[in-house]
Order: sequence, then structure tokens, then C-alpha cells
Amino acid sequence: MTAPDLTHNRFETLPDGPFPRLNALIEGIAPGKAPIVMSLGEPQHPFPDFVMETITAHAKEFGKYPPISGTPDFRASVAGWLGRRYGLGPDVIGPKKPLDPELQILPVNGTREALFNIAFVATPLSKKGQRPAILMPNPFYQCYAAAALAAGAEPVYVAATRENGFMPDFASLPEDLLVRTSMIYFCSPANPQGAVASLDQLKDLIRLARRHGILLAIDECYAEIYDREKPAGALQAAIELSGTLDNVVVFHSLSKRSSLPGLRSGFIAGDRDFLIRFRNFRNIAAPQVPMPIMAASAAAWNDEAHVEENRARYRAKIDAAERILGNRFGFYRPAGGFFLWLDVGDGEAAATELWAKGGVKVLPGKYLSREDSFDGGGNPGAAYIRVALVESQAATEEALARMAAIL
Repeated sequence: MTAPDLTHNRFETLPDGPFPRLNALIEGIAPGKAPIVMSLGEPQHPFPDFVMETITAHAKEFGKYPPISGTPDFRASVAGWLGRRYGLGPDVIGPKKPLDPELQILPVNGTREALFNIAFVATPLSKKGQRPAILMPNPFYQCYAAAALAAGAEPVYVAATRENGFMPDFASLPEDLLVRTSMIYFCSPANPQGAVASLDQLKDLIRLARRHGILLAIDECYAEIYDREKPAGALQAAIELSGTLDNVVVFHSLSKRSSLPGLRSGFIAGDRDFLIRFRNFRNIAAPQVPMPIMAASAAAWNDEAHVEENRARYRAKIDAAERILGNRFGFYRPAGGFFLWLDVGDGEAAATELWAKGGVKVLPGKYLSREDSFDGGGNPGAAYIRVALVESQAATEEALARMAAIL
């Protein structure tokens, strides 16, 4: 029997994921104190009781194949939330309007699944006779690069640094690159830096995409975890700009908003023609969201009280970080999300020291970035660590105190 030849696998240029690299970095090093995990962005806050109650009430529906487009109740709950959150009222949401819930809202099995699969539908075999490119920020959610490679596109990493407000400047890229770009991944609030794009910045990005026939995949999964001001949304920007959602698809999840990472429930919404194509793709190649999960998800999108409580818990931990860290490590209050992005000079060295001396596990920023940023400036995350404020208030304050004492 001949073994399969994997020497030219598309993924050979993709480094190991950040967490295997972190485990290898600290392998064999005993934690200096009782461990506190701040490396993984896995929300630990309590989720609302009605989630399990709703799943139980709908448990018999596990015996049915779910529709790929979701249930009417699910789509209505998402449409209602989009209306409340982004001002997309009944004049915008409805049949034959810019956002038709029947055709332009799809449930997905957590947004990672959809963020990966979207590249297959968005990427042609060639664009302008060349290999398509997919642009993304650097640092970035590792799923973006894997998706680009799997779809046969060239991933292009565009630096998001303190100097540019942690917002990648896609408009500054060469024209010959933009004309062969099929899709842009963009994250606001950004993971890991917590930067938030303004409404004007989103409009400029949409103009760029439409000028070059590019699909925008806007990852807004942290949109409900914010410090002071509600982050603007890409659907809102698109409708204000032109009254249409052409070239724009947004991704939202209950993982962060409702502290339900294990529910694996989210949605995508946006460009009508693309969403129809993507629905057809998912109907063949992607898993449906089970009916009881959609019922619980609809209840979660319809409720704001638990989201406000969740947001207040994160804000209290950011307050603690500001108090304990002060102006050290370039600390700033992230406008969105629940990560601290701290400049410690050498992220790997700091992560090793924090584990060895304090039992605090953080993620080196280098592992969320690539060396080959388009501008050739090296790895923009190398000096940083990402600290996830997902544990309890007490555990978070203890970890921050250890960090301040060690570094």
C-alpha cells in the first residue's frame, strides 16, 4: 500500500495553531503558583437559565433534520436584534428590503465554521487571470489564513499596529493586488487588540470593496462586549452608504455575547446574492444547527438583560486591570472585546516567565501573527502578550497582581 503524498499540501505554509505552540513553549516547566488560564478566549461567565430550559422543552426536535436556513423564529429573533442593535428598523428589514430575513440571514454552527467555509464560495479559480488573494489583518484569527489556503487563494497579511490604530490599511495596498483580491477578512472589535472601526472607516472599506469587486467578511463576534460606546456595524454602514448590502457579509455569535461558546451557534447576514449562493453551498457541505439549539438561540437573541450583565462583568475586570497595571506595558482600555494586548518587549519570554514564576498562562502575540506581513515589518505581535479576561473577578485580579509583580 502506498502512503498518500502530503508533501505539497496547501496547509504546509500554515504554522501550528497558537495553543499547541504555547503548550510546546512551556512544556516541562512547572507553574510557579496555582495556575490561572488567561490564554484562551473562552467566556466563563454564567449563561442564562432559559437556555437549558428551552433546549429541554424542544428536545424531541433532535429527532428532526433542521432546515439549513433555520427556523422562522430564529430568523425573526436575529432580524429583531439587528433592528434594535444597529437601527435597522422595519423600513430596512423585511421582504424585498435591503435585509430580507428569509434570504439574508443564515444560522451557522459557530462563526468559525462559516468564516472558514465562506472562502470556498467567495474565491474564484482566478481573478483578472491571476491567483486570487484574500486579505486579512495581522495579527489575525487563525481560521482566516486556513480558509484562504484551503480555497486556493493567497493569504495576504496586512499589519495592524499601534501606529495605525490597530486597523489594517487595506486602501494603501498596490492596485495590482487589490484587483485580484476576492475577499477581505476584517474584525471589529478586533481580536486581539480590541480596536473598533468607526462608521466612516467601515464606509471607506465598503467603497473599496465595491470598487474592486471584493466580498467583505466582517467578523463582529465581539460587538456586544464593549467598554463605553457601542461599536458601529457593517450592515449599518452599508445601508447608510447606499441603501444596499452589496459586498458585505457580517458574522455574529452567541459565544461571547451570551457566554455560550459550547452552544456553537451564530449567524451570518448581508449581501443577498452571495447569501443565496452560500446557503446552497452549506446545504451540501456544512452541518445544520439542531432545532433545539436554534430555539435556545432565538431566546438568547431576544433577551438583552443577560448581555448587559455580561458586559458589566467585563467592564469591572478592565477597571481592575487599569488599577493594577496602570500605564505599564502600554496598557489601554480596549474599546471592545475582553482581551488586553500588552507590550512586554518579548511575548514568548514574558509568557514563559509568567508561567514559571506565577502560574499565569497567557498567549504570546507572536503566535497570532505572521512574519510575512505585507509591509515587510516583521511579526507585529512579537512584543505582545494577549491576556483574556474571562475568569472570575477574583481570579482575574489575582492573575493581574501576579503579572504586575513578575514583569
